[in-house]
Amino acid sequence: MSTYLVIILAYLAVLTVFNFVRSRRIKSQEQFMVAGRSLKWQVMVFTLICTWIGSGTFISGAEFASKAGFSALWLAAGAWVGIILIYFLAAKIHTFGQYTVGDVLEVRYGPAARLFGAVALILSFVSIVSYQFVAGGFILNVITDGKISEATGTLIAAAFVILFTALGGMVAIAYTDLPNGIIIVLACLLAVPFVVTAAGGLPAARAALEPGYFAVVNSSFGAHPWLKAVGYFLSTMFLLLGVQSMYQKFYSAKSGKDAKKAVAWWTVGTIFVETIVVVIAVFAFSYLKSRPDLLDMSLPKAGGKVVLLAAKHLVPFPVGVLLLGAACAVVISTGMNYLLSPSTTIMRDIYQRFLKKDANPKNLVALQKVLIVAIGVVAFLLATRLKSVLEMSFFAYAIYGVAITPALVAALTWKRVTRAGGLASIISGTVVCLGFFILSKVPGIPAPKGDPWGIPIIYPALFASLAALVIVSLLTPKPKPEELEKFFPKK
Repeated sequence: MSTYLVIILAYLAVLTVFNFVRSRRIKSQEQFMVAGRSLKWQVMVFTLICTWIGSGTFISGAEFASKAGFSALWLAAGAWVGIILIYFLAAKIHTFGQYTVGDVLEVRYGPAARLFGAVALILSFVSIVSYQFVAGGFILNVITDGKISEATGTLIAAAFVILFTALGGMVAIAYTDLPNGIIIVLACLLAVPFVVTAAGGLPAARAALEPGYFAVVNSSFGAHPWLKAVGYFLSTMFLLLGVQSMYQKFYSAKSGKDAKKAVAWWTVGTIFVETIVVVIAVFAFSYLKSRPDLLDMSLPKAGGKVVLLAAKHLVPFPVGVLLLGAACAVVISTGMNYLLSPSTTIMRDIYQRFLKKDANPKNLVALQKVLIVAIGVVAFLLATRLKSVLEMSFFAYAIYGVAITPALVAALTWKRVTRAGGLASIISGTVVCLGFFILSKVPGIPAPKGDPWGIPIIYPALFASLAALVIVSLLTPKPKPEELEKFFPKK
């Protein structure tokens, strides 16, 4: 058995025992969903990092960088701007003090907005969970030199994520993220000089790679490279600005001050890790592309293994263990976060709101655990059909970012937005995004890089969502003062 695998499995075993012990203390829905609103900023920093830094960074980011070089940072940069903007909302979100974004949407826009928002969230988050499982299969395949197939690895990763999430909910997530986050930051810091040196430094990398790998925008992006680059930026920015996994963390904070302080340090950590991962991926690819025995780019999704292969072949063993451990950590942590959120949404926004308002509190936690398993199984089935982590992540980011974020941010910041405007925004964003995604799969319609007629899905969907939000709000009566009091309290 691989030494890498033994060490990582030992670490996972420790986390399993830790989560089992903590799960025995979970007695209420509030403890399970939002950690009893007790998280200090130090814990929140790392759980926020782990929520955002997932396989979208280590796997799809690596796949992206192996194809487009440093232009892959367009995908990450949207998140950086999103975090900076959310800093100004963090304390307000905590003060609102609910469980889901649906709570906000209903107070501002009515029950229908809550329901449609829940549908968009479930579609997006199940997709995100599915490619965390795929990433886990990648990792186990690389660690064991192919002895564990990607399919078997995907199943093992799914089992771990589902088990951890079902055991302890938000408490398990937050305190699993703490050591995982430390490992992620430390691994990236230690690995990058070894990878750059192994690749022969910048001169060797420039000689091995096409000039486009060092361009601001790579010409391989699609029919309209700059349009695609900004599309990546907008997708991540709008996802992060409204993503429930983050809002659920703010609801879990001990105070509004803790929430704001955590966001400040989260910004620093995210920029550092995502930049370093792209650097590692580009330099590793410049070396590995001449080693078909290690990296065969003719195989589907091969580029997603670049960082993992760097951990095995380009850095000293202890650093490699940390980097592979970091990759495992992000899969588990991000998978847990995005698995808890749709289960919370179904429980809070559908079951408790529309089906059984007087549900027995003692049964709610048990029922949510069943939901976690069910959603996890659906995500696993989707993972078995996934062709590209990058393509799926782009779709998942887009549908959430256009369907929920404009209405959600407007609810917190714009007094003139109306119930009809918010609902129209949610519905139009969802419909247009799904419509263009379906069109990209229709034979006969040109769809370079998955973009119908060369137009990234984010543009028509975001335009529809924002236009509906503004136009319908301005054409309908202003909200009553009592409707705004919760969001804009008088000083």
